[in-house]
Amino acid sequence: MSEDIAKTEDIRAEDVFEPHLLKTYDPEFVKFMLKIRASSAASASDEFTVEEVRANPARFEPPCAKDTTGYERVTDKVLTSQDGAKFPIKIYHPDPVRFGEGPYGLHLNFHGGGFVLGSLSTESSLCLSMRDGAGVVVIDVDYRLCPETLWGKCMQDAFAAWEWARDSADVLNIKPDSISAGGISAGGHISLVLQHLARDAGMPLKLCLATVPPTSDALTYTHHTDSPFKSFQEFAFGPILPWDRIHFFGRTCLPEGKSEEILATWPEWWISPLKAQNVRGLGDTFIRTGGCDPLRDEGEAYAQKLVEGGNRVTVKRYVGSPHTFPYFGWFHKKQEFDLDTIAALKQAHGVQVK
Repeated sequence: MSEDIAKTEDIRAEDVFEPHLLKTYDPEFVKFMLKIRASSAASASDEFTVEEVRANPARFEPPCAKDTTGYERVTDKVLTSQDGAKFPIKIYHPDPVRFGEGPYGLHLNFHGGGFVLGSLSTESSLCLSMRDGAGVVVIDVDYRLCPETLWGKCMQDAFAAWEWARDSADVLNIKPDSISAGGISAGGHISLVLQHLARDAGMPLKLCLATVPPTSDALTYTHHTDSPFKSFQEFAFGPILPWDRIHFFGRTCLPEGKSEEILATWPEWWISPLKAQNVRGLGDTFIRTGGCDPLRDEGEAYAQKLVEGGNRVTVKRYVGSPHTFPYFGWFHKKQEFDLDTIAALKQAHGVQVK
């Protein structure tokens, strides 16, 4: 590793990365993290409370976030969940000059954020990329977050969005039998659960595009060693999604004294898709993991479970990449990720560019 990467503005790589793991990270990411840690302003968001996030959400948004309200062919709508609660969505329509007049395939996107963070701005740039690159309608779903809402309501919101889209095919100008779903991190988890719910409703997803998804019951852990997966323990003290952050999400989603009641409200496999009993007939799945992500091994274990259930599954590990790599526009692995996303959506929905 070159000297300029190993040390930036008096911040040593060993101050940010565990020395024995340093070589596993992509050098481009290492250099970025050293610059970030050299800036006291940038490191201010390493630790936070839910109250701080709600008071100033823009401060905690990822680099790819943007407000796309008012953009061409972007509209807003409010949907009703199964319990009568309201939640917003943002709808992105492709350019008819490039992709024809439709009807189009539809992709549902669920943002990341540990079921605690995120908004319709979080992954808007990714939604634009999918719309403009793959020629599909994209619906970004602003599912309800914890702790304001009971964990698990996000799954109901996801199903309500899928059901509304299917039933509103004419209005949306989509093909109701060509719906895919995906997301990053918690959003990937939600998309995996939705894949089961859509199958059970008689209309399997065309594709489930889950990226760095948690698939175990890690939200219930009291220590990182509770995980049976090597990557969870190996990267528990890394610079992105360390154990402390996972534990914070767990305590927020499943507060002490209420966790058993919350977990008893939903099917066990909702908290841990790895525990799903019936994984047959789920349709095509593309699971992507980060080589330096604590959730890497459980995501790949779930992919293997789907393969054993007779499903067609593609797995790709982005070597040297941390958990949130799809949010870093400067990162060459993120650019590769975008191209992979577009190609997968085009294939799933049979998109032809004019």
